[in-house]
Amino acid sequence: MKANSTSKVTNRTIRISKSNASAKTKAVKDSMAIGANEVVETRPFPPFLPPKVIVMLMGTFPPTSEKRAMDFHYPNFQNDMWRVYGLVFFNDKDYFRKGEEKAFDAEKIKAFLTERGIAYCPTVLKAIRERGNASDAFLKVVEPVPLAEVLQQIPDCKHIATTGGKATEVLLSLLDEDVKMPKVGETIPYVFEGRQLTLTRLPSTSRAYPLKLEKKAEAYKGFFVDSGVEVYDGE
Repeated sequence: MKANSTSKVTNRTIRISKSNASAKTKAVKDSMAIGANEVVETRPFPPFLPPKVIVMLMGTFPPTSEKRAMDFHYPNFQNDMWRVYGLVFFNDKDYFRKGEEKAFDAEKIKAFLTERGIAYCPTVLKAIRERGNASDAFLKVVEPVPLAEVLQQIPDCKHIATTGGKATEVLLSLLDEDVKMPKVGETIPYVFEGRQLTLTRLPSTSRAYPLKLEKKAEAYKGFFVDSGVEVYDGE
């Protein structure tokens, strides 16, 4: 039994050509001023792109190394991404926890994502942490993700979800036209290089985002149901 989704789909279609995307990305990089004392970091983890991907989730940029409890996306034990997954798919927020450790099990997560056809890729390739932390509010984007290159590797992907406002802004900045920021839970259909995709803005799983864990899980569950990914149905 699949849960009913509460996401709202608009009727806008957004088109972007490869040449326009490249030009827009170059303009973003060329306009970025880097201070003498600023440190440019490159994302520490490559995109996770298993075979037969049908959905891809995109955040902004991983936390600093001291906040990482594993070498994989969303490594901070205080971030609730993998607790949300535990609730959505197994009705157990600790399903992906590594025993009694304050860490998640990266290999267990990778195996699950591969089985379900779920990819992960940050929207930012290179960035400067203006306050030395993982806060999106003080993250200066130096170079966004080369989205066309990533999508070429996952030809069956039809649905993209951003996991916060900053990630949504970065992804929309790659478009050749100005697009209104979708509300949390809203889905926008658009065409990227001839491919029909959808973009859904999901709530951040950071504990700084003022929404209960169960409510976040409901939003993510709705996205996966809409995308055709099997979720926990209570049986």
